[in-house]
Amino acid sequence: MTLTEKLFARASGKSNVNPGDNVWVKVDVLMTHDVCGPGTIGVFKREFGNNAKVWDRERVVIIPDHYIFTADSKSNRNVDILRDFVREQGIKYFYDVIDDPNGSWHFDPSKGQLKRQFGSNFAGVCHTALPAKGHTRPGEILLGTDSHTCMAGAFNQFATGIGNTDAGFVLGTGKLLLKVPETMRFHLVGELPKGVMAKDVILHVIGDIGFDGATYRAMQFDGPGAHALNMDDRMTIANMAIEAGGKNAIFEFDETTRAYVDERTKRNGTRAQYEPVEPDRDQKFIYDKTFDLSKLEPTVAKDPDPGQRALARECADIQLDRAYIGSCTGGKTSDFLAFARVVNGKRVKIDTFGVPATPDVVIELQTTLWEGKSVWSILESAGVLMTENASCAACLGGPADTFGRLNRPMNCITATNRNFPGRMGHKESKVFLASPYTVAASALTGHITDPREYLG
Repeated sequence: MTLTEKLFARASGKSNVNPGDNVWVKVDVLMTHDVCGPGTIGVFKREFGNNAKVWDRERVVIIPDHYIFTADSKSNRNVDILRDFVREQGIKYFYDVIDDPNGSWHFDPSKGQLKRQFGSNFAGVCHTALPAKGHTRPGEILLGTDSHTCMAGAFNQFATGIGNTDAGFVLGTGKLLLKVPETMRFHLVGELPKGVMAKDVILHVIGDIGFDGATYRAMQFDGPGAHALNMDDRMTIANMAIEAGGKNAIFEFDETTRAYVDERTKRNGTRAQYEPVEPDRDQKFIYDKTFDLSKLEPTVAKDPDPGQRALARECADIQLDRAYIGSCTGGKTSDFLAFARVVNGKRVKIDTFGVPATPDVVIELQTTLWEGKSVWSILESAGVLMTENASCAACLGGPADTFGRLNRPMNCITATNRNFPGRMGHKESKVFLASPYTVAASALTGHITDPREYLG
């Protein structure tokens, strides 16, 4: 069996499963957030009763992160709905935007978007916060009410997005009926060359198979090239499996995985026991291809979908109005360090917005020093508008006052993960996906730029 098939077999109590089988799986973690959480709660109460209790209050993780730092009253209300449900159910893991468990959330626009407006327990973007807080354990089943939940597949687990109805059922039962997906294998060899990042890897792969090329399939990444990637890189790749239509992405377990998970579970006091799955020798794949990382170049996904692959050096004629770095895919500390390496000592030519994925990223950027200067100050000196309010922000548009939102037709290059029309705001805007290196170089020139000329 493949890695995904072995996870399905374990979670369903079966010795063997095959692609196409429909099996009841036992869920280890259910995650929801402020956009889908209220709907999920509504389904749960409708189907199980107003006085029903969730199946396991320590296996539900609730993370407000999407429409948070906005004055939109309905968005603020959604966070309050989550808080009320957490208090009613006694749910252990709720990463609230405020500290008062009986309070109400109101974003204060008079304080501006740049300075911190959150409490001590806020965790930031759900997909980055889950591993950071120790909720991604190898060998488990993690479901979330968000399509990019597949990012957790970097940790040798089955992770996928589900709708509110399915999530409401899981809240009450801890189980879900799922179809075993076919598996596509992406065997990675070689090393990433100068100027090429994990984002370029997944953009290349999606360009190769198309934005629907992995529809309801597992995308398994293995080989020496995969094992050479750090966990941030693996998360970037796994995150965008959904951009090829994938049901999930998954990586093999190794010592890199172990070190990351053990440190995060210990730091946060989350469950430390886990049992990874190992690949069988006789795995059967619906697709099997080797990708040589050493042959890749800085890559861009052009408007209007993630499958419109092009090389950055071939896109110099595309003028830009905005650059953006952030989100679960592109807002990790390593992403900002890469960005800062390019812009250090220079000045961006176009409006450039930076949104860290978690409050920890903010702290790390403000305390990491390069020649006596914090990386945060280096980015600000380069003209990047940096906000301390970690969230999804403009990655998915949001209300009009969302930080970095495209409120008029413009061309934007971004380190985020999706570029369908209207994704970041205005429907006539054009969004170009790229690595933090490429976004940074393009911010300096005002057009899509190969970053290798800026990297010594």
